[in-house]
Formats: sequence, C-alpha cells, structure tokens
Amino acid sequence: MVTLPGHVQFGDLLLGPRTTYGWESLTGWEETPAYDSGSVNRSDAHGAFPGRLLAEPRTITLDGVVIRTEPGRMSTAVRTLSAATALRDDELPLVIKLDGSPPLLSWARCIRRAVPVATGGYAIGVVTGGAMQFEATDPRRYDLIERVAPGRLPSSEPGLGWPLGWPLAFGEPGSTGTLSVTNFGDAETHPLIEFRGPVERPSLTNIDTGDALEYDLPLTAGEVLVVDTRAGTVTLNATASRLYAATARSVPEQTWTLPPGTSTLAFRAAPGSTDPTASVAVRYRSAYW
Repeated sequence: MVTLPGHVQFGDLLLGPRTTYGWESLTGWEETPAYDSGSVNRSDAHGAFPGRLLAEPRTITLDGVVIRTEPGRMSTAVRTLSAATALRDDELPLVIKLDGSPPLLSWARCIRRAVPVATGGYAIGVVTGGAMQFEATDPRRYDLIERVAPGRLPSSEPGLGWPLGWPLAFGEPGSTGTLSVTNFGDAETHPLIEFRGPVERPSLTNIDTGDALEYDLPLTAGEVLVVDTRAGTVTLNATASRLYAATARSVPEQTWTLPPGTSTLAFRAAPGSTDPTASVAVRYRSAYW
C-alpha cells in the first residue's frame, strides 16, 4: 500500500497522498531516540567513565492531520480512523515513505489520537489540526525486505568419477559451512535463526566477533530449532522450549546480533554429524537508528 512519498501505513490504515487522511509534519522518526546512559562520573577528575548507551522507546508524532470526505460522511471516516488506532496490547507495523528512497518499518502502537470537532467541519467534510502519536518499544527502524542467508555443514567435493567420460563430471560442489550476511543499516539487528535436522549439537558462530550459539541436542530429519535472538527464545518445532540446551560456549541469545556491515558466520555440528541435508537459515532485516 505504501507507494508514494508521504505515505504512512499503520496496520491496514493508509495516510498521505491520495487518501482520506493527510498530514503536515512528522517528528520522532528521523530524530535520535532518548537513551539511558551507563556513564559514571569520575570521583577524582573531570568527566566520566563511558558506559553503554541504551535507547528508549521511540515516540513518533504526526501533526496537522487533515481528514477530507464528502459532505456528511465525516463521522464514517473518523470511526474508521478510531478503529484502526484503538488501544491495543500488541504492536502493528508502521511503515513510512518520505521520498523516493525505500520506506522503513517499525512496530508500534497508537497511544494518542486527536480529531478536533468544530462547527461546520463535519458538515462540509473537512477536519484540520488532528494529531496521532505512536510508540515503538523497539526504537530501531528496519528495511521492509527480510533477507534470508542459507547455509550447510562443511563438506568436500566428490571429485571426478572413474572411468573418465566427456563431459567431465565433478559431482555436486562442496560446502565451506560459512555464510555471509550484510546489515546495510547503521544499527545492530537481531536475526531469527533456524537449524534444520538431521544434525547433532548445531552451532552458529560469528567469525568476526567470536560470539557463538550452540545447542547440545540432536535434531532428526524434519525437526526445526528456532532461535529468536530478539525475544531470547529457543523453540523446537514451534512448541517446546529448548533454551536449557545451550552449551557453555553460547552467549546469551539476546546479545547475538548482526552489526552494521558484512559478517561471516560458520555453521558447525558435533564430530561425525555431517549429513548434507542439515541446514541453517538466518533471517534478518537491516536496522537503522
């Protein structure tokens, strides 16, 4: 639905050019979100010891909202807006396209909606001066496109068969067990990792940082172990938690991220677990502050 510069989509509601709902200004989208600072003041010198900066939820505000309808149809448009921005516990996709560049995505809830009621506005079908405010608990913004990087366990090439024949057949190419992923944004992003059996003690290591995720359990053919690094969960076949299967060399799931730029990942398994059908898939979106 988001195709034109100025389009804003929240769930199924579309605002902007060629829609019933227009807007004039947007704040909180391109600004740095508020943050908590872990810096500690020095007791014996000027300044402080630098600590981590952890971003708080992002607040996004649309001001100057204008609603235009046929005369006598304003209440219907307002009720549609009210239903789409009702208070809710879960977050919906918020997609904003400012110009010819690809739109960016956030997940948010509408926490404030204002529709002025003035004499004549409803009758003629024009209401001005409205506002909408959203809160995104994850302050990062993401590409719409989810990228998937597949990988298989290391395997050697079978080489030439004997007797030789023409054309020469070298067999299926081998696998290095490594995969490359690129986060085109400027913020770390949390991927979703899927291990598929048959494989024993699957692991995925970021070669650049040394961070590893490894789980001491066997996966049979058809079984899938999903690691959600954002939520910090490890789920077998979409039903049973296997968080306890993490080995001592695993880092906490929520700390395993893809930094901006290109990362090289290594898919490995227990010695002797070499089934060529075992695989890993890394699903992620590039993230932006």
